[in-house]
Amino acid sequence: MIQTVWVSSSRSRASRRPDGQRTSWKCGFIRTIIQHICLRHHFKAQGKTRMLKKIQICLCFFFVSGILYEISLLSGCFFSCMPMPKQFLTPEQVLNLGRSIIFLETTERLEPPPLVSCSVESAARIYQDRPIILFMKGLTNDTVLDSNSSYTAFSLLSSMKNVFLFPLQMENVFQETPLLQWYNEVDPEEEKNWVHVSSDASRLALIWKYGGIYMDTDVISIRPIPEGSFLAAQKSRFSSNGIFGFPAHHKFIWDCMENFVLKYNGNIWGNQGPFLMTRMLKAICNLTDFEGVEDHSCQNISFLNPQRFYPIPYPAWSRYYDVWDKVPDFNHSYALHLWNFMNRNRKAVVAGSNSLAEKLYKTYCPSTYEDLIQNAELRVFTSYEDSV
Repeated sequence: MIQTVWVSSSRSRASRRPDGQRTSWKCGFIRTIIQHICLRHHFKAQGKTRMLKKIQICLCFFFVSGILYEISLLSGCFFSCMPMPKQFLTPEQVLNLGRSIIFLETTERLEPPPLVSCSVESAARIYQDRPIILFMKGLTNDTVLDSNSSYTAFSLLSSMKNVFLFPLQMENVFQETPLLQWYNEVDPEEEKNWVHVSSDASRLALIWKYGGIYMDTDVISIRPIPEGSFLAAQKSRFSSNGIFGFPAHHKFIWDCMENFVLKYNGNIWGNQGPFLMTRMLKAICNLTDFEGVEDHSCQNISFLNPQRFYPIPYPAWSRYYDVWDKVPDFNHSYALHLWNFMNRNRKAVVAGSNSLAEKLYKTYCPSTYEDLIQNAELRVFTSYEDSV
């Protein structure tokens, strides 16, 4: 029997959404508009043939559906006005809404660490009218986690109205893509970089099928990305694959999947990731160095300046965990990549440290900061006091 993977948060939805009353009013207003429009069309249809009435009713339905969709996006009640609770929606139903922000967890862990939670929460706050999806390999259709679960981050993220957590089922993800044959032939046990390689493949397939934006789980969103088709420059003439966005069925992503299989070498870290994106971009564009903070564009693909996501380059990654005399404003950035792959010493955000990362958590993922940083340290302190 398939069971839901959702966590019922112990917190009330109202406590998570202080604008709940305003959202309810907007949704009520939308319903009133629908009633008036349908009544008007109904009265106009009187005296005409039954067939004409049916046609008008159908037109009314489609007309009102369009109005509902447009107004709901503007009013921010898109998810609270959905016809069914989000825990009953399938990944395909959510992805087909379009414009998703997609995160991947390709390890087996079920408890997202604070940085993953912060990345997802910050995206949920910045893109309130878009589905935020975290696919987790450790989840299955039989996984059941309730409000009594010890997985604090899972519960926290599930309580957010536009955040969805789904199992990552790679065989389904790769269907109808060039990656399926590769996936059926590769042996994960023989792959030393399987966690990264499988993530590289999954993000390509998901964005090609459904469109939207992919983000690594160490990316903190700080303002909306205004681009539709884009790659993120890690440095001049070199693209990352840690964040990118395209509409569904974009040729560039299909070509990337074909090259992924053709040039596959799992022993070289990044060969199917940033090196793949870079060689595919170089094949169609004449890349030049960035001057200032301008972006580049080629073949209707925006190649965004390193300042957009990598204002602190990877050799200086640890600066996120330093105390700054003056905190940078990041005015030219849409999001910040915290280079977790480089963080082999496991530097973490510590409450009261006054580090740059702590300030980012407080500003862009305050619930994660409170629940997973402050409260965790309080629980440890209380436990220590009890033992003494």
